Amino acid sequence: DGKIYDAYVIYPKNHTSEANFVEYFVYQVMPDILENKCGYKLCIYGRDIYPGEDAASAIEKRMQKSRRLIILLTHQLINSKEDAYDQHIALYNALIQNHTKVILLEMETIGTYGKLQESLRFIIKQQGTIKWKEEHTVHPQSPNSKFWKQVRYHMPLTRRSS
Repeated sequence: DGKIYDAYVIYPKNHTSEANFVEYFVYQVMPDILENKCGYKLCIYGRDIYPGEDAASAIEKRMQKSRRLIILLTHQLINSKEDAYDQHIALYNALIQNHTKVILLEMETIGTYGKLQESLRFIIKQQGTIKWKEEHTVHPQSPNSKFWKQVRYHMPLTRRSS
């Protein structure tokens, strides 16, 4: 299908104390579970987009080469205005062009979704979110936890070589 990645990961990129766990999750936990244990290939900004590349076009190209978009919902992502470019492109591709399936991971309790942009609320209404619960932080590396099973359910089938 011409795709290189199974999923492009969108997450808040500011360095605040709450972002420390999110960055640990994005750079350590997700690759460990989804790439090493489940055989997926993720595209993560800051790891797979290189310094000196035009960020906007690189983000767009990587998303077009991804089968899914994984958006980590946090208060920071919702309230942040300056980092929203990849989120806007992702939602445009998912909703307007209808190319890419979105997987929403609710990393902290968002409460009411009223502050979310309308496109995100639409996706939540259609398919809901997968909620990260605090107890997962005890054993985040178990691919058989309910959380990771739900994530894998929404991911494309892996083509493992036998």
